[in-house]
Amino acid sequence: MLVAALFAIVIGLLLGLLGGGGSILTVPVLVYALGFDAKNAIVTSLIIVTMTSAIAMLSHARKGCVCWKTGLVFSITGMIGAYAGGRTSAFIPNEILLLLFAIVMLVASFYMLNSKPPIRSKIQLDEGMCPESLPLLAIFFDGFVVGVITGLVGVGGGFLLVPALSFLVGLPIHSAIGTSLLIITLQSSAGLLGHLGHIDIDMKIVTVFTVFAILGSLLGSYLTHRLHPKRLKQGFGVFVLMIACYMIFKDLNQEMIETIRALYEAHREFVLGALTMIVVYIFYRLRVWIHARSL
Repeated sequence: MLVAALFAIVIGLLLGLLGGGGSILTVPVLVYALGFDAKNAIVTSLIIVTMTSAIAMLSHARKGCVCWKTGLVFSITGMIGAYAGGRTSAFIPNEILLLLFAIVMLVASFYMLNSKPPIRSKIQLDEGMCPESLPLLAIFFDGFVVGVITGLVGVGGGFLLVPALSFLVGLPIHSAIGTSLLIITLQSSAGLLGHLGHIDIDMKIVTVFTVFAILGSLLGSYLTHRLHPKRLKQGFGVFVLMIACYMIFKDLNQEMIETIRALYEAHREFVLGALTMIVVYIFYRLRVWIHARSL
């Protein structure tokens, strides 16, 4: 229980300080340190992330660093995606969920280690540093994608939200962090609803973990204006990368390979169709990237 409390403080600290990232440690801690199976760990993670993010968000709101309209609009499709992801996870084997989670961690580490600042949107900001207008279509799309990830693997998605809020609507870093916590709270709640009914929850672990995570988030919110978040984020990115590699090394064994093979044999047409769509999308993005650099 002491190990859980220590990790909970670190997770809350990172959530309050960076607006995301800390929650990505919750599932590995629950699985490898406390012996949870993947689905129970994901549901427990969503409860902890929801409550911790809500408290940290209120702390940022008191400083005027939450753009309520932006966060609520982003959450409209995000909550739909999170609920759909939560319902879908019930049909995915634990081994596959852990592999998906490790892949999400690899993506997260890339975003954290990327030293290039996001391209600032040209959208006009009001005196409170919130956008006067919103690119609704782009926000709805990104909200849904992040929501699906939230519901499926139990992470808040702050590592995607903070850059997206800076890129899409030009929020300054402190406003992006506070607003991301609002979105994480709403999306994680919807993802949790998608899981209810098919998972038992250990309320003792949830209570201990949540209390210490909230304490860490309050400390993180206090320190966010006093520490340089960029260096901390990059250091944490290296740590997340190491955990992702460990998870893949540990879980990508013969049993995992057989599970993937069985799923492929049972749903061959669906898998081939999905892979075709992915290849077409990658080809399209490659074409856009090449043409953008040729003009």
